[in-house]
Formats: sequence, C-alpha cells, structure tokens
Amino acid sequence: MFRDREDAGRQLAELFRGQALTRPLVLAIPRGGVVTGAALARELDAELDVVLARKLRAPWQPELAIGAVGEDGSEYLADFARDVRGVCDAYLAEERAQQLAEIERRRAMFRAVKPAAEIAGRSVIVTDDGIATGATMLAALHVIRARKPLELIAAVPVSPPDTAQTLQRHCDRVECVVTPTYLGAVGGYYWNFEQVEDEEALDTLRRYERDRQRRDVPHRN
Repeated sequence: MFRDREDAGRQLAELFRGQALTRPLVLAIPRGGVVTGAALARELDAELDVVLARKLRAPWQPELAIGAVGEDGSEYLADFARDVRGVCDAYLAEERAQQLAEIERRRAMFRAVKPAAEIAGRSVIVTDDGIATGATMLAALHVIRARKPLELIAAVPVSPPDTAQTLQRHCDRVECVVTPTYLGAVGGYYWNFEQVEDEEALDTLRRYERDRQRRDVPHRN
C-alpha cells in the first residue's frame, strides 16, 4: 500500500538505485501522475515535465479504456475495441476529437508553466500513479519514442503483470513496485487517492521547476 501519490513516487525511485541514467527526465501523465512524477524526479535529481495522452472511453462504460490518443495525434486502439457495444467509426471519431481537444487545453496550461523539455539523447522515464489496461501509457510511450530518447522507461507504482509485459514491447524496460495478478482499482492501493485537479498539477510542476532552478544556480561566497 502507498500512503499517497508522493509516497508512491518515492518507493518507485528505490527501483532506480544504482542505475546509471543519462540526463534523466521524468515525464508525468497528468493529472495524478504529476504528483507521483515530482516525488520520483526529486529522488533522482531529474528534470520534470509532462507528456499528454488521453484514453478513449467505451460508450457505456467510460472508465473502460478502449484505446488512447497522444499529444502528437497518434492513436492506439485495443484489440477488443471494435467488439465493444456502441463502438463504430463515427463514435471513435467523435471520442478522438473530444480527447484531442482536452489535450490541447492541457497543453496550453502546462506550457504556460514550462516549455517542453528536450527528449533526444536522454534517459526518459514516463510515469503515472498506476495503470490498468495501459492504454494511456502506451500512447504516451509512442509519442516519446518518436522523439529519440537514449532510453525509454515506463515506471508506475502499480500495474497488472500482463499489462507490464505489454508495455515492455514498447519501451526499453518497465519498473513497477507492485504487480498484482488481480488489480481491481488503482485507488485500492493507496490510503489517500483523492482526485488531483488542474491547479494542483500545475502548482506541483511550477514549484518543482522553481526549486530545480534554484538548485542549479551556483552559490556565491
């Protein structure tokens, strides 16, 4: 169990002890992932930024991800997506448009706080506060892989083992603290899993960037 998202990020950082990382960059999937990512980045002395991806929702069960779309417009569809009741080309087009609009809204918010980080040639860790189907993480990995990181790592506090195995095919490695055979809900692995709102995610990124810039300024005697 994790006390909260910050505790999850700190526990996740323990999996990286002794690993050599090149100019490490933690990319968090908003909104909850930003809190987890900040704690992880702080422990690794890494830069923190966001990567934007949104799940494509099933028509009658919006919590079920039938795919996801990334900030570059790339799309991932689960194998079962078109077998779900109500899913057709028209539905997918409408859902995709809605999620891309939300991505653009979030892009404007986060880029007002921090310009996009350089990706190429770096150890890039994509993180969230937990995953179930892995659809959103897959979309995020596809976005970042195209930008040529030195290595691409998916890191989450909790994931089913089959999802972690799927992710492994789309990145260099997967780091996960807990891999329960039956996941249930991600929130079930946290004592505190209150929803993270836009302002909290923005403030977390803003404070982390400010503190990092202060650390990078040489002290004058």
